[in-house]
Amino acid sequence: MGDKTPIKMLHDRILVEVDRESGERRSSGGIVIPATAAMGARRLSWSTVVAIGPHARAVEIGDKVLFDPEDKSEVEVAGETYLLMRERDIHAVAAHRVGDQATGLYL
Repeated sequence: MGDKTPIKMLHDRILVEVDRESGERRSSGGIVIPATAAMGARRLSWSTVVAIGPHARAVEIGDKVLFDPEDKSEVEVAGETYLLMRERDIHAVAAHRVGDQATGLYL
């Protein structure tokens, strides 16, 4: 087997980078909130899309996507950790190309 084997995503699967700093958060006042702090509601996460299957319609590689990190499949590729999910598991897409349909919210 070669040094690097190409990977093709299937169907509507999306592969996103795991944010290394997603554990800690910083409040608007500058206070660091550790990952172990209890939250009243589930916290959604933003990540960057690195690969998409041929049937993914609303996202493109490089888009930032909002999703619930619970119950997602984690995979390691070439020493990097990624999350694998279906397109329907994504709640929002942040990209310059969606500016025509914007809601008035910006990252």
